[in-house]
Amino acid sequence: MSTLLVWREQMQRFYAKYSIFIRIGFQFCMGFLVFYQINSNIGFMKTASSTACTAGLAAICAFLPAIVMVMAATALVLLHFYTLSLPVAIVAALLFLLMYIFYFRFSSGKAWLVLLTACSFAMDVPFVLPIAAGLLGTPACIVPAACGTLSYYVIHLVKGSSSTFKAGDGVEMVETLIGFTKQTLMNQEMWVMIAAVAACTLLVYSIRTLSVDHAWKFASVGGAVAAVVIAATANVALNLHISLSPLVISGVIGVLAGLLLEVIFLSVDYARTEYLEFEDDEYHYHVKAVPKIGVTVPQKSVKHINERQNTGSIGGKNNRGDNGGQTSSSYGTGYPERPKSADEILLERSLNKELGLDGKSKK
Repeated sequence: MSTLLVWREQMQRFYAKYSIFIRIGFQFCMGFLVFYQINSNIGFMKTASSTACTAGLAAICAFLPAIVMVMAATALVLLHFYTLSLPVAIVAALLFLLMYIFYFRFSSGKAWLVLLTACSFAMDVPFVLPIAAGLLGTPACIVPAACGTLSYYVIHLVKGSSSTFKAGDGVEMVETLIGFTKQTLMNQEMWVMIAAVAACTLLVYSIRTLSVDHAWKFASVGGAVAAVVIAATANVALNLHISLSPLVISGVIGVLAGLLLEVIFLSVDYARTEYLEFEDDEYHYHVKAVPKIGVTVPQKSVKHINERQNTGSIGGKNNRGDNGGQTSSSYGTGYPERPKSADEILLERSLNKELGLDGKSKK
């Protein structure tokens, strides 16, 4: 535990020092992941599906706000849908417009949650982000998480039924428009997963804010269990085809992620909990104070030991004795020679000159 806390302090210092570069690097990785998932699943336009296009979009969005990345991902999806079928692109554009309305109304600062939620569904770990959002955010995170879930299922639906959505004449376009709209809005699996994500986020937030010991641990476990139970129950009741194994694995990974987030963002010592009671003119307070765990990061110090060498001379001769060239010391053998001041040097030279010890004969 202490090692993890030391690593946390070191990471905080490293982030504080290089925060700008870390944010740019994180946004580039997130953008590359998002655009790669889109191009690999619905790459109907070959030019936009190239690796160069994916990396270029990620590089551009790395220096811009996260909402720009959401808009770029939306435009890329609509471009692929338009290549496949115009009615599909129209319905998807209306759905995305509806999502933008709810997003900007309730949670305009959580663009990263929309993108990462869709990617987590694509990677079969759908409950990791809701648990993290419940621990670190507010109930408003339900809106971007639901938008990300809806985006994933729209892309997944088009990917699985792309051959049936190709429209020819006007009649077929209308039929494609109606059929895609009905399949999207009547997708029971999508609404079940949206409900599971929303319930998970809300339950994690509710338990995390309780005044109980180890609330974050209980919140992570409770949210994961609730999400898996909702998905499993709906799978049986509605006769869906949801694979439960990835959901259980996702719940376990979500609990582990919650424990890691607790170490990084909370790390308190419940054994030293104090209960305080005081009052002022208007209120009577009962306060529960839980101290944080503080660690001292070990500082590495490097000591340089340099051997002093007497290179000076007195009266033109090196201060060396007859002991094999070893430097003599005025304080005895084995002790370093004390540096002489200017007055001492002048006095010594004057005495050497008067006593004839400077190598010159006195006349």
